[in-house]
Amino acid sequence: MATTERHRLLSYLGPNWFASVMGTGIVATAGATLPLRVPGLRAFAEAVWVAATVWLVILIVAAAAHWVRNPTVARSHAYNPQMGHFYGAAPMALLTVGAGAVLVGRDLIGMRAAVDLDWVLWTVGTLGGLFTAMSIPYLMFTQYRVEADAAFGGWLMPVVPPMVSAATGALLIPHMAPGTGRQTMLYGCYAMFGLSLVASLIIITMVWSRLAHFGTSGTARVPTLWIVLGPLGQSITAAGLLGTNATLAVDQDLADGMGVFAILYGVPVWGFAVLWISLATALTVRTARRGMPFALTWWSLTFPVGTFVTGTTQLAIHTGLPAFRVAAAIAYVGLLSTWCLVAIRTFRGGLRGNIFAPPPTGPIKAHKDPPAATPAS
Repeated sequence: MATTERHRLLSYLGPNWFASVMGTGIVATAGATLPLRVPGLRAFAEAVWVAATVWLVILIVAAAAHWVRNPTVARSHAYNPQMGHFYGAAPMALLTVGAGAVLVGRDLIGMRAAVDLDWVLWTVGTLGGLFTAMSIPYLMFTQYRVEADAAFGGWLMPVVPPMVSAATGALLIPHMAPGTGRQTMLYGCYAMFGLSLVASLIIITMVWSRLAHFGTSGTARVPTLWIVLGPLGQSITAAGLLGTNATLAVDQDLADGMGVFAILYGVPVWGFAVLWISLATALTVRTARRGMPFALTWWSLTFPVGTFVTGTTQLAIHTGLPAFRVAAAIAYVGLLSTWCLVAIRTFRGGLRGNIFAPPPTGPIKAHKDPPAATPAS
């Protein structure tokens, strides 16, 4: 590919690229917390976390250069009704790598450095996530052209980061001094849990309604249906981690209640997550058989599945049931499979340059198959 052509394609570098950091980082964190001991898994998780960290740095530098060299194009992404939602990917990438520092990176850089790194990434990621959770919906309400069949999984991207902050913030509670600050952190994480959960449930309902009334797009946007699994799995993870660490911040009776909530909330939501996995799998396979092209949207097959793994792991810890340990292991195998597939396809597409393209500006129409012919009576 000619240099000028490559520069032209790179001028469309969008925030959706940070989904690749999310999808890679969750492979490390999910592997590190898996409730089964597998030889070599810890070393594998460390290597993947390093790869995610390096990739995050590269993307941050590339994004900064993109804003300097192509400011008009960069600003246009925020006002694109497809691309704008993916600004939520950057905060979640920071939060994922930060959580990995405490869970995995501590073996490589030491616990003190890992905690300090996590605090920096968690603070920046949380502020960025709260900003996208407010600003992108505001643009939807005031500027984006939204058709009746426009709802898609990408709508969840700007509102899910506070849920990731809730889950990853729980990991920092043990590293805080006892007192008001630790208690504030706990309640702040629960507040972000609620902020993201209610917004996500509204959007999930709209996505279900769109599927029922209009069908799928039949395009590379179909994998974004897997993003629905993200707030489901991440909320189970957050409830579990907060329930575990609550005893460090509040009195024992209240902490016990938060631990019970992790089960009473987590198990029913886990059941719906399994249903959604079945539906999303069927719709994705259906579209793939019809020639679904590869795009960065395929990274939706990684991070959301990873949150299902971590959520299932938390249920295994809180309930002690072997069934959840087995389910977590099976889901992790699925995560590894999709991550390998998407990472290889992304690398190949990057070398060829065919995944660098301007985002669509017009609406993507959904449709259903024509009704089957009925036999004459």
